Amino acid sequence: MSTEASHPGFFSKERITAPPGFNRWMIPPAALAVHLCIGQAYAFSVFNGPMTKLIGIQQPAPDDWGLPALGWIFSLAILFLGLSAAFAGKWLEEVGPRKAMFVAACCFGGGFIISSIGVSTHQLWLLYLGYGVLGGIGLGIGYVSPVSTLIKWFPDKRGMATGMAIMGFGGGAFIASPMSVALMEHFRTPISMGVSQTFLVMGVLYFISMMIGSYAIRIPAVDWKPDGWTPPATQKGMISRNHVHIDQALKTPQFWLLWWALTLNVTAGIGVLGQASVMIQESFRGAITPAAAAGFVGLLSLANMLGRFFWSSASDYVGRKNTYAVFFVLGAILYFLVPGMGSSGNVALFVLFYAIIISMYGGGFSTIPAYLADLFGTRYVGGIHGRILTAWAAGGIFGPVLVNYIRQYQVDHGVPAGQSYTITMYLMAGLLVIGFFCNLFVRPVASHHHMRSEADGSILSGATLATQK
Repeated sequence: MSTEASHPGFFSKERITAPPGFNRWMIPPAALAVHLCIGQAYAFSVFNGPMTKLIGIQQPAPDDWGLPALGWIFSLAILFLGLSAAFAGKWLEEVGPRKAMFVAACCFGGGFIISSIGVSTHQLWLLYLGYGVLGGIGLGIGYVSPVSTLIKWFPDKRGMATGMAIMGFGGGAFIASPMSVALMEHFRTPISMGVSQTFLVMGVLYFISMMIGSYAIRIPAVDWKPDGWTPPATQKGMISRNHVHIDQALKTPQFWLLWWALTLNVTAGIGVLGQASVMIQESFRGAITPAAAAGFVGLLSLANMLGRFFWSSASDYVGRKNTYAVFFVLGAILYFLVPGMGSSGNVALFVLFYAIIISMYGGGFSTIPAYLADLFGTRYVGGIHGRILTAWAAGGIFGPVLVNYIRQYQVDHGVPAGQSYTITMYLMAGLLVIGFFCNLFVRPVASHHHMRSEADGSILSGATLATQK
């Protein structure tokens, strides 16, 4: 007779291994329950304006925080997202997605609560610690948790699978932006902007949703394959039939070329997302209200979300490398053109160009896991994906810093606020040109990096075996 002690633990991989006949389409909603929450990061800019007036209420007071100082909250969150994803990726493969998603829920929800205390006591370091550090760790662990799981469930449609997993992160701001504005308005009083209470409510709601996702997630049994699908017998183009160990992947030029490509794509897009609300109001001063700016943030979130699914799904047909080439060429052209739309007062084209740019920014994130799986195999794709997300951390620092500090420097030297983004946009176009060449040089991984056997999990590469002979 079995005993309670013999039962696998709630967080064990045995407990969440799906039984025969399990419907794999139950997994995307579990992933979305997490990614729609942590995607709130892209709507954080709606708090920047109110947090510059926590004391002055109607206008900034001398002791209020400035935008450059507040910009570091978002940058820290992205920095720790990348760092935690890099370290958690390998751990995730060992413990399974349920435990990782539980830890992510605690960190992300707890980060909001600490930030709420920081706002109410006007201690900026608590926001750096809460949303920046703890929340960023929750972002990173929550981000990578469902991705490798979905790739394993959908080996026949890798691009679509990663698009499903990651589009929720892009769409989280579509929900969070109007919800944040509505909550701040609800809690606002003559002596409070309502930010502290909003942080508290959102922290609790996000914790509950992410816990539901961690409960619902399942992993496929070893050697499971979709009905009617068989792996290709021979290697096809950039898609390898071999596997590369997570530690060996870092020794390949392909990893670092893609790291730089992703860093440059992130840098170009994330600076815009971090200051989207303020940027459109300053570019069209008097014509765009705070509510309309929040709508712009929501629209960019929608473009981010749909772009993640569209571009990654398209990459199943045109290839990951060709898809990335489109990101860099089209993105550079649009960044070069967009300042003219602002100076001419053309709101429609300004919004359209940025929506396309952000769709490709999101597409870069959703396509990279499938790109990695093609090059390095699926065995350790979760861990490799986590490590390459350090590129997100780097871009999360460079992008907002470039936008915020170049803008501030120009404003301090008499440049109108609406024109203070022009040089930055030209710089972003140049970065994307460099990214194009990084992607151009990507080739299939050399055979001496491959694992000797898919079954034994050996980390020995072909080069190591040759040395031992």
